[in-house]
Amino acid sequence: MKNKSASRSAFINLRALLGFVLASVDVVLALLGLSIYPSSLALAQGATSSLGNPIVVHSYYNDVSPALRDQPAWPEQALQQHEAAENPLIVLPHTDAPDPKVDRGTLLSQLVPSIPAPILNFAGIPYPGVICSCAPPDTNGEVGATQYVQIVNEGYQVFDKTNGASVLGPVSINSVWAGFPGSCATGAGDPVVLYDQIANRWILSQFAVGTGSGIPTDECIAVSTTSDATGSYNRYGFHLGSDFFDYPHLGVWPDAYYMSMNIFNSEGTAYLGPQAFSFDRAKMLAGQPATFISFPALDSTQAPFLPADLDGSTLPPNGAPNPFVQFPSSGKYNVYHFHSDFVTPANSRFTLFSSPAAAGFTQLCVGNRNCIPQRGQTVTNKLDAIADRLMFRLPYRNFGDHEALVGNFTVSVSGTAGIRFFELRGVTAGPVSVFQEGTYSPDSTNRWMASVAMDGAGNIAAGFSASDATIFPQLRYAGRLKNDPLGTFAQGEAHLFGGTGAQINTNNRWGDYSDLTVDPVDDSTFWYTSEYYDSTSSFNWRTRIGSFKMAKGGGGVTLVSAASRLSHGAAGTFSVNMPLSDPSGVEDRGASTYSAVLTFSAPVASGQVIKVSGTAIVGAPTFSGNTMTVPLTGVANEQIVTLRAQNINGSGQPTGDVAFGFLIADANANRVVGKTDNTQIRGQVGQPVTAANFRDDVDANGAIAKADALLVRTHTGEAIP
Repeated sequence: MKNKSASRSAFINLRALLGFVLASVDVVLALLGLSIYPSSLALAQGATSSLGNPIVVHSYYNDVSPALRDQPAWPEQALQQHEAAENPLIVLPHTDAPDPKVDRGTLLSQLVPSIPAPILNFAGIPYPGVICSCAPPDTNGEVGATQYVQIVNEGYQVFDKTNGASVLGPVSINSVWAGFPGSCATGAGDPVVLYDQIANRWILSQFAVGTGSGIPTDECIAVSTTSDATGSYNRYGFHLGSDFFDYPHLGVWPDAYYMSMNIFNSEGTAYLGPQAFSFDRAKMLAGQPATFISFPALDSTQAPFLPADLDGSTLPPNGAPNPFVQFPSSGKYNVYHFHSDFVTPANSRFTLFSSPAAAGFTQLCVGNRNCIPQRGQTVTNKLDAIADRLMFRLPYRNFGDHEALVGNFTVSVSGTAGIRFFELRGVTAGPVSVFQEGTYSPDSTNRWMASVAMDGAGNIAAGFSASDATIFPQLRYAGRLKNDPLGTFAQGEAHLFGGTGAQINTNNRWGDYSDLTVDPVDDSTFWYTSEYYDSTSSFNWRTRIGSFKMAKGGGGVTLVSAASRLSHGAAGTFSVNMPLSDPSGVEDRGASTYSAVLTFSAPVASGQVIKVSGTAIVGAPTFSGNTMTVPLTGVANEQIVTLRAQNINGSGQPTGDVAFGFLIADANANRVVGKTDNTQIRGQVGQPVTAANFRDDVDANGAIAKADALLVRTHTGEAIP
């Protein structure tokens, strides 16, 4: 987080001023209790009553930016070196307890780790972060369809994800808001970048110091208009209130962009509690005026929390609330549910849903930033562990047969920093359970400032900083395959980049976070970014970006064939072959549920199928011999759905993709519905359905009739590529 002085150039046009006044009125009315809404919805299983009444605030201004690639160059500015704003430590009651989950690893995993080497490994944005000249950098990044975007205090850069080449930047984040009225044009840091893989859009955000306030009171969010991070953005400014709003972290969910913040009094001297926000995703994707919904901050006894951030192509259950998970200083993983209703805000609610117990742990360096040792440094130049909260992000996945949400925080293992990671299940519908947790600390080296994520096969990885009195801070990663022993990083660890210097005279600040994300295209490549030093110095950080996968090979099992199978009543069951190479096969029969049958080169007992593209819901698989069958529902017509088989027999890797074409009434499979289909079907009317003519039974009811020919008329002219 970066702190700016209160003096600013103020350009606020009439529209912005009016929007700001309306937003402020919303906040005041809500705080006075004049916007109290009765709750009319039943609460989810296990939930208590809503924690306060909804606060609804309008963006004080919104517009569309020019394409960022067309903006004039933004020169670096040599400002006075300074510490980023306080990011005050949060000291809450906690009862230290023996840690039953410490993972010391095995000698073999340390000497010969199984985890693969990096794929790409390249330099990110260096100090001064274009215009910040501050520390720490708040490094984070995200991978999209074709690009990787890194963001720091206070710059961003766009890279080609195939080779790491720079596409744009580094450029000041303020350039995103150039010409935008109010404080967003001179933002204050704590940036976050996300990729909305549902809509293939980028989200860039940072907070801003409210005019005349001297403290961060505004949140600035930009949503790209295309999947190109260098294009134009829908820009929004939101006034949050008059308190000190700190450490914003966001997550993507189908109904909103959710955000957590830590709230302090206006002097930044007293912690008031965590607060949750939701921003109207639909309006922001469309570039329309938008609102946020929030609830009053929880009280000062409550630990910080994070919102879930969706990974993978399978959406949460329809209408599922976003789960926020709280740092377990209380000994519990408190899971809150945030349900947003932007049409009828009174129906929105924020509730405590479940509180499963966390395994015992000992907090590290409570209330003290001088924590992690570095090579060659005195006791006063140790690094901040930020061990009082969950670390960014909180990735969520829906595997069809279960939900998984992973996170991490830093703990003390006999005085050494270790990484406590956890996986929660059932976080939207319940019951919530702690499926696994473990504390990764294989030796006396400190490991901290981690970010964890899970790939589409269920493998978990963590990127993190590592340091002790004999080494300079390094960047490493570790992880586990889905079927490894629970609570362990059994694949060992790898070095992403070794620092060659220590940080000195920088008020011990480090981080304040790092970021591990998963490629939305292959759903298996992890991308990590964080900071290091290349020489012993102050205010001279560097950043690194690297990618890797969690497993090698595919377990020796290959995908042999695929088919779409349907029952035709008494006539029997028939399958349409789906070739493993282009072009796809064509399923011409209409049904509410299709069976995708995948056949492999050897018997399969476990695995997953995920949707890579297209509109369909993939159900839980069943297994028989060499085949795996998954139900497909909600399949849209006139499209191609690409499915991916992965983690077959615990391989931890994708095994193959197959494209399923869906075009109702294309009986002759020429990829367009027309007269020839009508002629073919009419020639079979009244004939029994067999393996030779089952495609003419378009409605799959076991009889070829005039109704099947009529379906051709309904769909004439429709086609797939």
